[in-house]
Amino acid sequence: MRYAAVVMLLVFGVGLGIGRPVLAQVPQPFPRPVDPQKPASQTPPRVEPPQKPGPTTPPAATAPAGPAPTEATLGLPIFPSAEFIASYDAGRGQRYYLFGTNNAFTQIVEYYKTVLKQRGELVYDEPPIHMFEVGRFREETMAFMPGVTVKDYGWAGSLGYLNPKRGAEPARFKTIIQIVPAPAGAPK
Repeated sequence: MRYAAVVMLLVFGVGLGIGRPVLAQVPQPFPRPVDPQKPASQTPPRVEPPQKPGPTTPPAATAPAGPAPTEATLGLPIFPSAEFIASYDAGRGQRYYLFGTNNAFTQIVEYYKTVLKQRGELVYDEPPIHMFEVGRFREETMAFMPGVTVKDYGWAGSLGYLNPKRGAEPARFKTIIQIVPAPAGAPK
């Protein structure tokens, strides 16, 4: 009877899976190869050391290689003692031009209020930025609103905007004037 009980236990146990040997799961490598026909490589892929970036220059910047733009070429007034710094490609056929001066921000703003015959708008109090819009913005043909923007770089004791010309005087500018003329052929 004992023998029959053991046989019954084995038969019943095998039917439930108790008597089967337990196979350990083998962990699969991650990530799995894309092609199941190809076995995964046992050697790890070679990792290249990061490349040192070479010297880069801003693609849109252009040094003032030629003569400074004039009021006639810009179609907008330039503060009399302002020094041309650089021009940049704004996209969509527009450029913007930076001028620096060590005159006070308020003096520059008053000058543009007088010559442009408009009040403009103080868009930031700290640091002070004043904008004068001088044309209609057309999204399909313009990247920037045509106008003049004046920013105080001497605000709160700042040393000013660094002159990009090495060894040039002045070394820094207290006020920067950005002029964005309307693209050629745009109505005013």
